[in-house]
Amino acid sequence: MIDLILDVCLDAVIDTAKLLPFLYLTYLAMEYLEHKITVKSLTAIQRAGNFGPLIGGALGAVPQCGFSAAASGLYAGKIISLGTLIAIYLSTSDEMLPIMISNKAPIGFILSILGLKLLVGVIWGFLIDRVFFRNEKAHEHINIHGMCEKEHCNCDKGIWTSALKHTLSIAGFILLVSLILGFTLEFMGEDTLVGLILNNKILGPLSASLIGLIPNCAASVVITELYLEGAIGFGSLMAGLLSGAGVGWLVFLRASKDIKKTAKVILILFITGALSGIVIGLFK
Repeated sequence: MIDLILDVCLDAVIDTAKLLPFLYLTYLAMEYLEHKITVKSLTAIQRAGNFGPLIGGALGAVPQCGFSAAASGLYAGKIISLGTLIAIYLSTSDEMLPIMISNKAPIGFILSILGLKLLVGVIWGFLIDRVFFRNEKAHEHINIHGMCEKEHCNCDKGIWTSALKHTLSIAGFILLVSLILGFTLEFMGEDTLVGLILNNKILGPLSASLIGLIPNCAASVVITELYLEGAIGFGSLMAGLLSGAGVGWLVFLRASKDIKKTAKVILILFITGALSGIVIGLFK
């Protein structure tokens, strides 16, 4: 038993250590993009008018660490529409991208995920603005730069240190997930675990979408790692990644202090993520 525990722990530590250089370089690039284009991106979204979900979804797909959080503050201030916010939430890459890159996933596969998230985000964004919540309007003229400074969208003191903090934080989550998954596979058996999750086209995406709502980067780490280990299918992967908006809805709750409105955003995010994952899973 002791040998089994040591083997699982050693494998988890080695696998995590191998990812560190790739994680750091990826987060460095993401931090650079965020510091360079966040305010410009949000300004472009505001000026997009009825095309907010399209522009928001496209810019949300660009790897940026805090974009969904910044957009949450702007929606709380009625600067962008609900459809635009949901499009950004659904399309944002969150922690999936650095983990996929560090695991040397094929670039074509990564791009297909980003493209699907963008497409799903834009479709749902337009449906929400044009069909389900047509009466919600955003203000036409707001000082985006001032709003971003107030919300501390770019509060870190340097991309090198910030990227290192992100890397160590995510590495800790990956190590924890690897340990839990390793022990689970050893004691339950891989066939049992895969049979419970992978073969269920409905409960899989529903569960993954629920996990994605956890307001922490751990959610997307768990979803991505489970997929890479073969424990969940592509539909479940997409459901979890679509609903995973990091701390986005927490930022919105803090900025608006409206629990009912926050609950509405969370419910919409869960439903759109789960339904999209179920549909995608039927074709994959």
